[in-house]
Amino acid sequence: MHFLTQDLSFPNTNESTPDGLLAIGGDLSTERLLLAYESGIFPWFEEGEPIMWWSPRQRMVLFLEELIVSHSMRNIINKNIFQVTFNKAFREVIQNCQAIKREGQYGTWITDEMIESYCKLNELGKAISVEVWQNDTLVGGLYGVDMFPVFCGESMFSKLSNASKMAFISLVNYLKTNQYNLLDCQIYNDHLDSLGCREIPRGEFLSILKKNTSAV
Repeated sequence: MHFLTQDLSFPNTNESTPDGLLAIGGDLSTERLLLAYESGIFPWFEEGEPIMWWSPRQRMVLFLEELIVSHSMRNIINKNIFQVTFNKAFREVIQNCQAIKREGQYGTWITDEMIESYCKLNELGKAISVEVWQNDTLVGGLYGVDMFPVFCGESMFSKLSNASKMAFISLVNYLKTNQYNLLDCQIYNDHLDSLGCREIPRGEFLSILKKNTSAV
């Protein structure tokens, strides 16, 4: 296990544990976060724990052309039930992601420190939020880190059925329009699987990430 110091560096991702834990410690400075995402690493820990950095052996991603939109979801989109914006309420989105109750979880991994760090990334144009509204009320959304042409999704929330799907689909359409190549979703879950995401080996993900971001 690697313990980070003030030195702005990470160990090789191949040195992670079987479950993907790579390092502990360091900070959530803008510089370290950007270096982490450039390297295929992300922070994930709970309040009261040290900062933990992860690089899973299997990476959940969406190749944009593989997005699955169900017939029922297409009907919802066509009915204009929701209104979608980008970067209009970044702090509200991440705060809702922190507060929303999730099945099988007793707390949140989005700490107050993380909120401030990602809001700084947003101010620098390196983090993006998608907001879903109904009657001027925020009912869903997501946020992530922009490593063009790879977008690194972080978290989403939904207060109404299908609101988070609407945010996800809107994000993918935005990424397609703006010539992104890949959406990083980090870790498998059934919801992402239903939308067309799939796991690929870490080495393949890092190759795509390095190829894409090297052109930025």
